[in-house]
Amino acid sequence: MGSLHLQFSASDIFGSKTSMSGYTYDDLICLPGHINFGVHDVALGSRFSKKIALRTPIVSSPMDTVTESNMAIAMALEGGIGVIHTNLPVETQAMEVARVKKFKAGFILEPRCVPPTMTLEELDNLKSSLGFTGFPVTENGQMGAKLLGLVTKRDTDFVQDRKTRLSQIMTPAADLVTKLEGCDLIEANETLQKSKKGKLPIVTKSGLLVALVARTDIKKNVDFPNATKHPVNKACESTDIKKNVDFPNATKHPVNKELLVAAAIGTRPADRDRVKALVAAGVDAVVIDSSQGDSVFQHEMVKWIKSNFPDLQVVAGNVVTKRQAQHLIECGADALRVGMGIGSICTTQEVCACGRAQASAVYNVAKLARHYGVPILADGGISSPGRIVKALSLGAGAAMCGSLLAGTAETPGEYFYSDDGKRLKRYRGMGSIDAMKKGSDDRYFGTAAAIKVAQGVSGTVQDKGSIHKYIPYLTQGIKHGMQDIGAQSVDQLQSMLQEGQLRFELRSAAAQREGGVHGLHSFERKLFDS
Repeated sequence: MGSLHLQFSASDIFGSKTSMSGYTYDDLICLPGHINFGVHDVALGSRFSKKIALRTPIVSSPMDTVTESNMAIAMALEGGIGVIHTNLPVETQAMEVARVKKFKAGFILEPRCVPPTMTLEELDNLKSSLGFTGFPVTENGQMGAKLLGLVTKRDTDFVQDRKTRLSQIMTPAADLVTKLEGCDLIEANETLQKSKKGKLPIVTKSGLLVALVARTDIKKNVDFPNATKHPVNKACESTDIKKNVDFPNATKHPVNKELLVAAAIGTRPADRDRVKALVAAGVDAVVIDSSQGDSVFQHEMVKWIKSNFPDLQVVAGNVVTKRQAQHLIECGADALRVGMGIGSICTTQEVCACGRAQASAVYNVAKLARHYGVPILADGGISSPGRIVKALSLGAGAAMCGSLLAGTAETPGEYFYSDDGKRLKRYRGMGSIDAMKKGSDDRYFGTAAAIKVAQGVSGTVQDKGSIHKYIPYLTQGIKHGMQDIGAQSVDQLQSMLQEGQLRFELRSAAAQREGGVHGLHSFERKLFDS
């Protein structure tokens, strides 16, 4: 009977019945409930903002080593959404947004091209860093130039002299099967099937390369049932269903079915021009990127955006208290980003002695925001699917992830190898000196500071493979967690939270150790079967 007194509702833990400590995710464990449904019955639909729904409650963080257009496309196809970072010139960030909006399933709009003067030795290095083996050869090695040929594994495997130039061994353009620009995916697929080729260049009448279609991407075209989209417009549903069996759940607009994408901005006066450029490029939401969101600068920015672009969704933050949240909601925020100083590469709490334990922050801000219909994003401290479950169970609409997604194939940057042979990518906090030198110091109100005080670090993370294999692992883990709790949907999970049916237990340091891997001489951690 005594153990029952250790089982608390969230209001017990974060209210007056326990100590006034702040709690992190590891301090809590969700107690199991009754299972009367299969894991395949669990629905992960939730909300990114007032008007943007997600089928996968995961958002990629606006960090310059995490989210550019490739990540945003992949996240949207998997049912989440990506936030393109702001450490870019305005025109470049707008171009990244436009790439997401122009994306067509199966068409590679910016394939990596190579020049005919490249050697096989150089190509070998490129292949090892990118992870694929086929490349269009263009006059200057750039997209939009005249197509000269195609080089694939078949052309290169048995050439002994790796100093050989690609012009000597590539399949020339005259021998390639191509399609003129303007063809649709069905036509491209039929041509690939008839030709039995692996890649199909799409060219202009003058022979300039404008896109590439790969057989592997055609196959993937039916592999994203959870892609993030707007609800289908009933008026066009009958004509669109046939066209959209590719990614029936992708985040898209109702009529043109473009993928949804968000982008980060700052709070400087110049960022108003950035917002205008992003809106012109088709951005669906902007995320105001600030480590401390309750500032007069952000209040003015939110009000200006909602006054000038009322349909644009605005995610404000970061906040960790109800007072901060209240101020931004009153300014018109459509969602809040919650977290301060708890990311794996963030040192804000250490350097500035300011922040809050993340579980406490998520629960308290979500409790207030819920009354206004404003979703929150749990930003930081997410290192496993279990922590995403905890974030959702404390009231978050989605988890914003940085380190969890860093190292995947879709993140910016190229892979390199450590001395012990591990394949790595660089990852850094937006408060690190390296990132601040590129412009993120505005996030920490340090643009004009003579001395830049770092609130983050730089490091490396190990290769995690493609988002298209990694996100399904994460979502399956979330579904299993929700099944164990006894919640068949995120809505039900949060109803259980509000009604006190969802029970938690506080964990001692020993309990936390016991809940991890222990007692083995050695072990290998394999996250999923690839």
